Amino acid sequence: MQASVAASRGAPINAVCLLAHAVGGQVDTLPHEPENDIMRQPFYKVLYLQVLAAIAAGILLGHLYPHYATAMKPLGDAFIKLIRMIIGPVIFCTVVTGITSMSDLKKVGRVGGKALLYFEVVSSIALAVGLLFGHLLHPGNGFNVSIASLDSRAISGFVSQADRHDGLEGFLLGIIPASFGEAFTKGDTLPILFVSVMFGIAVSAAGEHAKGVSTAIEKLSAVFFSWVRIITKAAPLGAFGAISFTVGTYGIASLIPLMKLIVTFYVTAFVFVAVVLGAVARVSGFSVWRLLAYLKDELFIVLGTSTSEAALPQLMQKLERLGCSKAVVGLVVPTGYSFNLDGANIYMTLAVLFLAQATNIHLTMGQELTLLAVTMLTSKGSSAVVGAGFIALAASLAVVPTVPVASMVLILGIDRFMAECRSLVNIIGNAVAVVVVSAWEGELDRPRMHAVLHGTRDGDPAREALSDAVALDERQPKPRAGSALPAEQ
Repeated sequence: MQASVAASRGAPINAVCLLAHAVGGQVDTLPHEPENDIMRQPFYKVLYLQVLAAIAAGILLGHLYPHYATAMKPLGDAFIKLIRMIIGPVIFCTVVTGITSMSDLKKVGRVGGKALLYFEVVSSIALAVGLLFGHLLHPGNGFNVSIASLDSRAISGFVSQADRHDGLEGFLLGIIPASFGEAFTKGDTLPILFVSVMFGIAVSAAGEHAKGVSTAIEKLSAVFFSWVRIITKAAPLGAFGAISFTVGTYGIASLIPLMKLIVTFYVTAFVFVAVVLGAVARVSGFSVWRLLAYLKDELFIVLGTSTSEAALPQLMQKLERLGCSKAVVGLVVPTGYSFNLDGANIYMTLAVLFLAQATNIHLTMGQELTLLAVTMLTSKGSSAVVGAGFIALAASLAVVPTVPVASMVLILGIDRFMAECRSLVNIIGNAVAVVVVSAWEGELDRPRMHAVLHGTRDGDPAREALSDAVALDERQPKPRAGSALPAEQ
């Protein structure tokens, strides 16, 4: 009787192990479980629900007990620092393994060129959409603010940071770090990407002599992504701390006078995602709404922390699971975090137009076209971190002095509440860009993408191998109760 039980239990275990081994993973000996128990988990363990609950709790604390809420700021800062700590190694490993997996190094330049072309076209549309909705909805009409009555001391810190920008030449030279290590210690994405691409090309050019290096980096990448998963468990705490501080510092009441601008910005961002990115996604053969549902964990983390950097490593891993090539993900995502900031682009043109309307300054068509050109450049230097959009706005106003920089004090108090939307549009735009460029390059596994987006696959190779093995075992005929299986010879 014991032999029959052991044999019947051995079948599912062997099936799981064999199939998991076939996809390159390892699965320990496990008891037989139904597929639904493997794929589902209690609702309180679902990350996006945890983050959503943390955001709600943070808003409540900030509104009722602002003094205690502002003390929660270290929680948000600590989580963002933890993520930034790991971004450099994740980008380096992903880019290097992606490049070394390409048989033709010309492909690196081709992918980069297509990505930059896409970024410029979509970014230009985002700038134009912000300008268009500013004219249609007139969020600044009726304020009649006198420039002489404004106190610009509150924004002096942002203006001084904007003044330190060295223009296009300084931006391009800043991509090249002074040393290999400096690329990772400064925390800027573009120097890390530059070093990673150069290193990947060098490893690929070295051929067989560097095969061990590429293998080691690929294994190291798995360690760093495991590290990311550990950090991500703290996302609810980070979101709670960040949103508590925001609401506790500025208060919900501060939103009321400028509610029209906030609503205009959110409506404009929604239309951009639904119409522009939706159309781009539809042409490329997928639904932007299903993509957003797939990335819900990352979107809620961004919503709580107000920075798209907080979800960069997870985004890269999710897009690879979706069916996008590792090489394309490694090149497009880090580049997009500096060159494809759709949310920041919408914000800057809309904000400038609001400030002009609020101070009764009329902008000519020539000045508006100049504004588009200037913001196209200043937005490239702004990374996807909290406050970067406000600094880029100050840099834009410094170049287009028709609208005084001092007028920015009008939106200082609500900028943090618009930062969430900026960051959300930024990360959505970069996710769509990766899928589109992968499709252009023929590096998109469409059957896998459709299966993941429609819920028949969850994108996790280990869980998929396990559930496939269990499903296969359940289809096999089971021995009748009391019957013994023949012993193996």
